[in-house]
Amino acid sequence: MVIYTDGSCKGNPGPGGWGAWLASGEHSRELFGGEPQTTNQRMELTAAIQALTALNRPCDVVLYTDSQYVLKGITSWISGWKRNGWQNSAKQPVKNAELWRALDAAAAPHRIDWRWVKGHSGDVGNERADALANQGAAQGMTAPVSGTRAAP
Repeated sequence: MVIYTDGSCKGNPGPGGWGAWLASGEHSRELFGGEPQTTNQRMELTAAIQALTALNRPCDVVLYTDSQYVLKGITSWISGWKRNGWQNSAKQPVKNAELWRALDAAAAPHRIDWRWVKGHSGDVGNERADALANQGAAQGMTAPVSGTRAAP
C-alpha cells in the first residue's frame, strides 16, 4: 500500500483541508476533508490519521508526506513525548497532542515506512494529495466536510 498525504490552510490559522491518495496495485482511493478554522500542522496530521484509519486490515505501508513536522514527530519525537507525559523538551505540553495520540493509534496495526517528499516538486502522488487537500479546504471554508471516492 502506498499513501500520499497533505494538508492545506488558507491562512494559518484559517480554513484548512487535508487530502490522502491511497494506492495498491490497480486500486486507488481518494480521501479529503476540511475545517473552517484550523492550522496547517493539524491538517497534515489529520491527513495521515484519516488515511491510516481507512485501511481495513493491517498493511505494509509506504506513507509519503511533505511535512517534516509529521515525519519527525512520528519517527523521532513521539517516543520522548510519551516517555515525558506528552511534554516537549521545554517541559511544555506537546501541541496537537490529541492528534499525535490518534496518529500513534492509527499507525499501530501497520508496518509503515515513513518517507518525506518535497512538496510542489512534480511528484504525482504528492500533487494529487495536495489537490485533494485544497478541495477539502475550499469546501471547509463554510463548514466541516469530509469525503471519499475511488480514484479514476
